[in-house]
Amino acid sequence: MSASLSDRIDQGTGRVAADIVLKNGRFFDLVTGECIESDIALCGDRIVGTCGSYQGVEEIDISGCIVVPGFIDTHLHIESSLVTPHEFDRCVLPYGVTTAICDPHEIANVLGTEGIEFFLDSARETIMDIRVQLSSCVPATHLETSGANLPIETLLPYRDHEKVIGLAEFMNFPGVIHKDPVCLAKLEAFQDGHIDGHAPLLRGLDLNGYLSAGIRTDHECTTAEEALEKIRKGMHILVREGSVSKDLHALMPILTERLSPFLALCTDDRNPLDIAEEGHLDYMIREAIAHSVDPLVVYRAASISAARAFGLRDRGLVAPGWRADLVVLESLETCKAQMVFSGGRRVTDALFATRRPVAPVGLDSVRAGHIHAAAFAVPYTEGETSVIGVLPGKIITEHRRFQLPADGNQTGVDLGRDIIKVAVIERHGVNGNHANGFVQGFGLRTGAIASTVGHDSHNICVVGVDPDDMALAANRLGEIKGGFVVVENGVVTGEIALPVAGLMSLEPYESVRDTLHHLRQAAFALGATLQEPFLQLAFLPLPVIPHLKISDKGLVDVDRFMLIG
Repeated sequence: MSASLSDRIDQGTGRVAADIVLKNGRFFDLVTGECIESDIALCGDRIVGTCGSYQGVEEIDISGCIVVPGFIDTHLHIESSLVTPHEFDRCVLPYGVTTAICDPHEIANVLGTEGIEFFLDSARETIMDIRVQLSSCVPATHLETSGANLPIETLLPYRDHEKVIGLAEFMNFPGVIHKDPVCLAKLEAFQDGHIDGHAPLLRGLDLNGYLSAGIRTDHECTTAEEALEKIRKGMHILVREGSVSKDLHALMPILTERLSPFLALCTDDRNPLDIAEEGHLDYMIREAIAHSVDPLVVYRAASISAARAFGLRDRGLVAPGWRADLVVLESLETCKAQMVFSGGRRVTDALFATRRPVAPVGLDSVRAGHIHAAAFAVPYTEGETSVIGVLPGKIITEHRRFQLPADGNQTGVDLGRDIIKVAVIERHGVNGNHANGFVQGFGLRTGAIASTVGHDSHNICVVGVDPDDMALAANRLGEIKGGFVVVENGVVTGEIALPVAGLMSLEPYESVRDTLHHLRQAAFALGATLQEPFLQLAFLPLPVIPHLKISDKGLVDVDRFMLIG
């Protein structure tokens, strides 16, 4: 909804009535930190007037409200919301998120360029501005079997796409530091564009080498000390608060006015149930202010600082000439959106109805074949057995060792110490690999839960107490073309179908939200103690220090890899 330059000048000077005027409110000036009483005039997709009085073709009374720039989620995987980009748009935009910078890494690891094109086509239709970063690590690691391989030659045709910002999170930082030719080829191709970072726990000279490759952002900081070192070395820190990875409180010491130009906010992975219960970036803003962070700091991080970090020079301030992405709030502290404008368009149900649909892809991506209970048997051996230790609220896991009981000639579970079975089953139809291990920390006392969402290669991951229940859960995933399944005593007690690449639902986000609530209750009935057992299951295959990874290729000690998150 762009307007001519001539129209913008005429409406900005007041010679012609503006298209829309927000009257009788205030706006939050992110330069001075003041709340300024003023009309706000819009022409097409731009703000053309502030700090004055305007007449409008449409005038909207916002008495008592404060206007802030639209929020920018600087790093997320829309697939992890479990809904398509169209439904994510409808779910999140009313919370004030007008720009989302996504990495279609998950669908790319399943479908390759077909998945990337699905996101690019969707981004052309959504009301919010979805920007795409090209997935840099497909496959994510040689320790796993994914459904695709994307060398630099497959990414270059999309480099200049109108919705592409640059190269997505470069997770393989050991490959950068040790000059892996495949890594260097991708980095070389994007030296004049944005390269997103991903470097958990990377410090010192190794960090210097990583940054020397032209990488400028990181969303993996889990301590203020780590974040401060990276800021000192020129990185822009994306403070993350998702459904599993929750770093906001740990990073609050760096949320200061001095550092605010080098901060942004992101969710990485957040599902519709958490959005409904808590919110999205608005939740982060409220939470930070409630813990004494200056509103100027967190609203800067949510908009202008985020925009500058990713080269989006047209948004992030309530000022003439800037993109009319606006959130009308009842107060800065509550951050509750009363009204949202995206590119000058007031967000309504009718506006969402104007979008053209995009055909779903990957509806036959679960090809694991039939799985028998005997496949989950682990032969008994003397001595200690490696066990993955789950850390609630973190994607980082621990490598633990325990003497486990014998069950005949097999290694049994140990419910007294919360140790149950875990398996990863290759589901792309590449090699049929199946690997078993043990995990501590899920809390299950019976049954099994299974998922086709298994970062980053998205094979089937199943945890459980009983092999028959584990087999039933895994096989049910094939029948529903992917998703989450809960089984108890031979009965499916909860499920959600995610047929789009085994990652996303075809249902409205409200339906997904309600089903997730039921799924969570079904998992709790098994004894699950984790608040987000399904997302924790989805992150279980990740190789992150200190970690014993279970993949379709086996249970492997990967303490030197620390690639993914």
